[in-house]
Amino acid sequence: MTTAESKLLVRQRKGEAGRPWTQRAVLRGLGLRGLGSEVLVANERAMRGMIRKVLHLVDVEPVEAKDVKAAAPAAKAAPAAKTAPAAKAAPAAKKVKS
Repeated sequence: MTTAESKLLVRQRKGEAGRPWTQRAVLRGLGLRGLGSEVLVANERAMRGMIRKVLHLVDVEPVEAKDVKAAAPAAKAAPAAKTAPAAKAAPAAKKVKS
């Protein structure tokens, strides 16, 4: 049995082109969006089963609970400063045929 806090880092290393639709669906279900994308998933039986179906397409690393908590604040991006919307240009005058 695993701890409730343990996570797995799943990194997609091969593309989904030419793969069966079931494997593509599993990659999407894990939250992977393409080559090089990474996602942290819970170390649960269901997730390990999904990973097993696409193990030839992904790399998996266990992540300790203390590593997850330390990395979480760094992963969040600072909210962007709100700026006033740019002024819209006036519509061009229509040419009238003479």
